[in-house]
Amino acid sequence: MAETAPVLTQADEEIADFRRFNRLYTRTIGTLSEGLLNSHYSLAEARVIYELATRQETTAKEIACELSLDAGYLSRILRKFEDAGLIMKETSATDARQTQLKLTHRGKAVFTELNQLSNKQARELLDRLSPSKRDDLLRSIRTIEDALMHETSAPYILRQHRPGDMGWITSRHGALYAQDYGWDDHFEALVARIVADFITDYDPKRERCWIAERHGDRLGGIFLVKHPEKTDTAKLRLLLVEPSARGLGLGKALVHECISFARMAGYKRVTLWTQSFLSAAHRIYQQAGFKLVHEEPHHSFGVDLTGQTWELEL
Repeated sequence: MAETAPVLTQADEEIADFRRFNRLYTRTIGTLSEGLLNSHYSLAEARVIYELATRQETTAKEIACELSLDAGYLSRILRKFEDAGLIMKETSATDARQTQLKLTHRGKAVFTELNQLSNKQARELLDRLSPSKRDDLLRSIRTIEDALMHETSAPYILRQHRPGDMGWITSRHGALYAQDYGWDDHFEALVARIVADFITDYDPKRERCWIAERHGDRLGGIFLVKHPEKTDTAKLRLLLVEPSARGLGLGKALVHECISFARMAGYKRVTLWTQSFLSAAHRIYQQAGFKLVHEEPHHSFGVDLTGQTWELEL
């Protein structure tokens, strides 16, 4: 008697669809190759290099947690990097029990090469698609990213800007700074000009806006834009965290995203303009490595202020 084919349930079909997509994706970007992007480094090694390159300071424990790597496996990767002169170890200035990891000049050169190869691969893949299919693909990627990030234990997700975000950014800056500090509507007008310029002249290779979101509600945002006069310098602008989201480490996470992107985009420094009384923001900037380089009194937004310029050398 012939065997009866098993009946697939909806759950079985969903799992099959998911696994088929995984096979297609790994084959398309070549993650199964011995060397990622025809380099001398595996996918895991390349990801470790990425984490080292895009963090101001980090430890082996932090990298293992971020990448969900076995501590022993990561230790072997780091030993290989150290032997090759790609990383150096330093005792933490704030905690002598911790060892900070940093890329050497040779390590930074390896990251730059891998980053350029990865960008080239992505560009070639996207250029093969028609404009409509490329838009569909990128929209689907954002949908997958949002869906999976909502399932993590993080209290929020960080995403790129969408239609409607710029109006919210302008409105919330105007309302919060008027409520908390008594600033007039000239500040809201300034924010409106900044976001309008961002949308009008947006360069996705060199500029970015991130929105923090939880269950569909916006919690904050930040911009990284090109300096109008210095091609090697980026400007961090319009950091905002809603009062209801303060204490979650959101400001630190947003600034970290800016710095990571600035390094990948090839900037040599990041600068920002803030006010002397915003001490909570100052702590975030200091922890990220920014240094105060200039301050000057001014009268703006209906009040007397002391403006400050902070810079971070990358």
